[in-house]
Amino acid sequence: MTETVNSAVKRSHGEAERARSWFREFREIALMCVVYNIKRAVKQ
Repeated sequence: MTETVNSAVKRSHGEAERARSWFREFREIALMCVVYNIKRAVKQ
């Protein structure tokens, strides 16, 4: 199930992170997941 979510996030938001520091990269990935979850909630 986790791999499915990762794949969907990569397809919809791009595969590469743009941030260079680990904190900004983590924040960017977390925001992508939040956006993905909001989109799923709106669909249902």
